Amino acid sequence: MTHVGHRIAVERKLAGLKQIQLAQKANYSLSLLRAVEQGREPASPAFTAAVARALGVEPEQLTGTPYYDTIETDGPLEGLTDLRALLAEGQYVQGVEPPTLAELAGDMALVERDYRDDRGRAALARLPILIRQMYGALHAAGTDAERARVFTLLSAAHVTAERLCRRFGYMNMTVPVLDRLEWLAAQADDPLYAAQAKIKRARVLMYHNANDVGLTLIDQGLDMIAGNSEASNAVRGYGHLCGAIVAARGFRTDVAREHIAEAGQLAQSMNGESDLYGTLFGPANVGIHSCAVELEAGDPDKAAREGSALVLPAGIAAPRAGHHWQDTARAWLLSGQPDKALKTLNRARRIAPQQTRLHPSVRETLHGIAAAERRRTDSLSSFAGWVGVAL
Repeated sequence: MTHVGHRIAVERKLAGLKQIQLAQKANYSLSLLRAVEQGREPASPAFTAAVARALGVEPEQLTGTPYYDTIETDGPLEGLTDLRALLAEGQYVQGVEPPTLAELAGDMALVERDYRDDRGRAALARLPILIRQMYGALHAAGTDAERARVFTLLSAAHVTAERLCRRFGYMNMTVPVLDRLEWLAAQADDPLYAAQAKIKRARVLMYHNANDVGLTLIDQGLDMIAGNSEASNAVRGYGHLCGAIVAARGFRTDVAREHIAEAGQLAQSMNGESDLYGTLFGPANVGIHSCAVELEAGDPDKAAREGSALVLPAGIAAPRAGHHWQDTARAWLLSGQPDKALKTLNRARRIAPQQTRLHPSVRETLHGIAAAERRRTDSLSSFAGWVGVAL
């Protein structure tokens, strides 16, 4: 059975390190490293990032992403090769004949809706040609105002592109996407994308255990947001929620809770969960992140109890709800209740099957449940088979 702990042990031995040496380099306890290597405890994202950096390897070498076999069971991942080509072309993208700006905006909204509804494959399949059409519109633009509007549409497209790369486990593509996003946002007629570009980079930096740099970018992004419109507050609140997770993974629990408090204040003015800029910001998302902070801060009992008690609105984005139940499942496992962990994973599966099937933490939780159970249950084996994990 191959899990993150097994891969860590292999890489550690290749590096010629003893367990105590790696634990010290990663700034984690020897007991935790042993438990993870033996599969008795799931590797948290923060732990994986710290160990990858200590070993000098890419985090993907430890998580095993992308999960090619699982992805391919649903057929080819349409759009991925085309998106890679777009990133390689950089500022020299070959545009194609575009529809009107209004039609481009409508098509972009449909792609964002697909992502929000856990239809990432459909979103990825449609996105590359839409980006080429936007570049065609950019080349055809007759005024500075038209060009600025197209740059805003391109910024929105790259925000979604970055999310899709993370969704399917292609983390090595997120950095060039963000590089393009920063260049595009600087020329857009909507300044909120420039702020969002910094905040989104902070999210990616978590995977590389660069949390201090990430927190600096969060602060810079927040400082760029002006006004108190719904749009400004949605992006501002999103920034605080990202800051909370980055701070928690960097062992800055006090800073994490300050960000949660700020987000909570902003959420009071929101009418539900906002779809603006793909932030999904609102009271429910604040509650979700509050539980996640407790989990990252090392209080799985509290995270499990509060996470299970959290009532999510019916209209909340499926991937957002799915991620919450995935975190809550990990919290139940760490609290010594693998049966509740599996039930909660099944809840995540019902709500967001595409995302749940490809999320690294789900696989880690499954391995942890298998290690905790005295005998393999049919329900666990069935779930593992669906995900593509051999226990």
